Amino acid sequence: MLILQSVLLAVEWLGCFPSVPMGKGSPLFYLCSKMSPSIVGQMTDLIYAEKDLVQSLKEYIQAEESKLSKIKSWAEKMDALTMKSASDPEGYLAHPVNAYKLVKRLNTDWLELENLVLQDSTSGFITNLTVQRQFFPTEEDETGAAKALMRLQDTYRLDPETMSKGKLPGTKYRSSLTVDDCFGMGKTAYNEGDYYHTVLWMQQALKQHDEGEDATITKAEILDYLSYAVFQLGDLHRAVELTRRLISLDSAHERAGNNLRYFEKLLEKERVAKLLNKTSAITESAVQGGVYERPADYLPERDTYEALCRGEGVKMTPRRQKRLFCRYHDGNRNPHLLIAPFKEEDEWDSPYIVRYYDVLSDEEIEKIKELAKPKLARATVRDPKTGVLTVANYRVSKSSWLEEHDDPVVARVNHRMQHITGLTVKTAELLQVANYGMGGQYEPHFDFSRRPFDSTLKAEGNRLATFLNYMSDVEAGGATVFPDFGAAIWPQKGTAVFWYNLFRSGEGDYRTRHAACPVLVGCKWVSNKWFHERGNEFLRPCGSTEVD
Repeated sequence: MLILQSVLLAVEWLGCFPSVPMGKGSPLFYLCSKMSPSIVGQMTDLIYAEKDLVQSLKEYIQAEESKLSKIKSWAEKMDALTMKSASDPEGYLAHPVNAYKLVKRLNTDWLELENLVLQDSTSGFITNLTVQRQFFPTEEDETGAAKALMRLQDTYRLDPETMSKGKLPGTKYRSSLTVDDCFGMGKTAYNEGDYYHTVLWMQQALKQHDEGEDATITKAEILDYLSYAVFQLGDLHRAVELTRRLISLDSAHERAGNNLRYFEKLLEKERVAKLLNKTSAITESAVQGGVYERPADYLPERDTYEALCRGEGVKMTPRRQKRLFCRYHDGNRNPHLLIAPFKEEDEWDSPYIVRYYDVLSDEEIEKIKELAKPKLARATVRDPKTGVLTVANYRVSKSSWLEEHDDPVVARVNHRMQHITGLTVKTAELLQVANYGMGGQYEPHFDFSRRPFDSTLKAEGNRLATFLNYMSDVEAGGATVFPDFGAAIWPQKGTAVFWYNLFRSGEGDYRTRHAACPVLVGCKWVSNKWFHERGNEFLRPCGSTEVD
């Protein structure tokens, strides 16, 4: 019966994945992504916390409205009474009951009203807010969130207008940025000394302000930052223009007046230099029309990396496509896989990268995420100079490590990876689980160590191979890319990709430098197992040359 089911499964699958040479089509084109960017799982906790605060606020409002209703009723009653009593005080007080009630009101009733007015309806709300505040994001988190948006903006070439209007691919909800939000983005960039993004976001804030959008921030405040940031980018003429506009709105703005005099002095020097045929190189570097070049940074393959993240520049040629196949994989006739082999598909020929299908079930994925969430912490990297683990802006995710005794599912998944690869997990690292939330990424890096002081190299050897499980689909972004040879692999829930980091000689394969693209929309969960050299000497023996 099992064999029959296996055959039927094979027939069904082969209908979609022929065992003949398979031409891989171009990857799907996605406009694909220090809040330590909090993982989406933890961010959802903030959603519920905010919902609880709103409910608490509504209860406070209801209590205040009830109190005001009582006060209003009292005031209306007393208004009618005093109108009557004040029209004929002596006649009113001639009645002994009226005299008694006046004394009672002033001695007792008004005191009760005073107590009602002084009644503190805020205590419940303030208490709840105080308790919840300890879990709120910090100013550092807000800065990180803003920088994450800028990272997405750069990687996927999204202009501030697109970001501000929330026109992102794959989004279920539409969300926009206000003038004040755009100003906050620009101010964050300014405080980081990032004048390029300061200009982009202050320009967007000014545009929306000019269109009549309500804002607490004034145009003068926007122009104050924008004019100076433009000056820092070398555009003197526009800096003067913006500063003059600022002064027209606020003639008493002292700093703007000083800046204008300074800018005009520099312009005069530039004019004289031009007459002497010594044109300022700084002014020439500024692009006309308020568009400026993005400054170069520390990553040499930045353009290639980001293009691959967008689905551009993938070097999948027709010749290469003909060398890629799909098949059933039984782990070299591993007894555990003979009845139920895994679907295997070539992703790249050299270096060889392969994808396996249906490696993890939905139930296993949810269990692994459940085990990992309480342990998640900001992912670290090893400082190349000191060897000490530290956080870095080029790796923005949260990760945790799971041991086999944490749950039977961990042991089961570990052994499954061993069966598929034919490598031993005895010297492999623990199962690492990582979550990439808002703007989460890991810029180009090697999985194998190039540091002689790594203590693990002596005991277990270097990282021989990487087995990467995709535990979620991603609406946009989040690809795994290899800038050296132009490959892009897109997350697909339940699948896994595998590649060797070392040649058979033990030398590092520098072509395997890869990156996790920023998540543009959605949430990316992965888990991975790094297999080490020790214990695999006979399972993957040395080759005859250094690059076998």
